[in-house]
Amino acid sequence: MSQVERIIHDGILLAIIVRDGPMQPGISFLTEDAYSQQLALMSHRAGHRIDAHVHCPVCREVTITQEVLVIRKGGLRIDFYAADQAAAYIGSVELGAGDLVLLIAGGHGFEVTEDLEMIEIKQGPYVGPADKRRFDAVAADRIRPMPAPVAAG
Repeated sequence: MSQVERIIHDGILLAIIVRDGPMQPGISFLTEDAYSQQLALMSHRAGHRIDAHVHCPVCREVTITQEVLVIRKGGLRIDFYAADQAAAYIGSVELGAGDLVLLIAGGHGFEVTEDLEMIEIKQGPYVGPADKRRFDAVAADRIRPMPAPVAAG
């Protein structure tokens, strides 16, 4: 069964991680309707049909970039940081092949732990240097696992 983990810090949902594994039948949305990225798990048997459709033009205002990373091969460590100006280090989580993460809020940095192939999905358009604020990463000797994530179905 795919395990869903929610990374929460000071009451703010920073990320949703979906670990590789079989899924429950049907559709399970993992995000709130207001999120600019929508994430759902879908599992259907052969022959299931999804009605043909087109998405209607809807004006949306996106104020923060949320991104999805899909790990196809290898390993990736995500270091989580608070969103404030100090960008305080919170903790780290490791992902492996088949895992997925939706980065919702706060800051993050990455270290490749095994040769990596991943897919990144995020909103556009990209606005260049104004798209992100960089800061110093936590020192390697301070890396620690995140407190136990909140498991969700």
